[in-house]
Amino acid sequence: MITIKSEKEIEIMRVGGKITAKALKASLAAAKPGVKLGELEKIASDVIWGAGGEPAFQRVPGYNFATCINVNEGVVHGIPGDRQLSEGDLVSIDLGTYYKGFNTDASWTAYVGDLKKAPASSLELLEVGERALRKAIAAALPGNRISDITLGMQKVLEDGQYSPMDTLVGHVIGRELHEDPQIPCLLIHKKTPKIKVGMTLAIEVIYAQGDSAVEVEEDGWTIKTADGSLSGLFEHTVAIGAKGPVVLTEQE
Repeated sequence: MITIKSEKEIEIMRVGGKITAKALKASLAAAKPGVKLGELEKIASDVIWGAGGEPAFQRVPGYNFATCINVNEGVVHGIPGDRQLSEGDLVSIDLGTYYKGFNTDASWTAYVGDLKKAPASSLELLEVGERALRKAIAAALPGNRISDITLGMQKVLEDGQYSPMDTLVGHVIGRELHEDPQIPCLLIHKKTPKIKVGMTLAIEVIYAQGDSAVEVEEDGWTIKTADGSLSGLFEHTVAIGAKGPVVLTEQE
């Protein structure tokens, strides 16, 4: 069942989205060579709690962290432990906030170190991912279908010679962190649900430089590319208004 949120509920999610954006911005700013993933976790957690929210991911049964942090070939669900970031790494930080009964979710991939020394291939991977997210959000219009969002991101990724993940998806979000329907990164079929005013979507661009095949690491959570290729992850929580999409997790 697709949940439609009232204006009052979306306003609550807007406040929660600002907390999510603030936590993501703070943790990304601290992602420098020599910093441990656990330190980024603490920064994000402190921001969320300090702003009156609760880390949404800690409400997931069996998961004890405010963030999922992945490096290089890591795709999603990475546990923030003692690994230290190195110059040239790509780090993806994914986090969410539970605020007054509603969830928001966002993620971003960034280059670690001096951007002036970054390989062109890494910068291109990031630019294409951001552009794919913008294209996907622009397609989230009342009357369109979920498949239009998928096609938006898929075309940008494939034009850039990247592989959209076929087993990992975005989702509707609200009182639950993950609600139906899913929002695939790769088109499976076009007859998907119509987008309606009041829907709130976690639009997530998940892709790899190489093949889309993935595998789960021994920790039971971290999903990485099977071929070891670099991966990217960009996500915003978006509310559907009468005039189109409104990003609730935009970083200021």
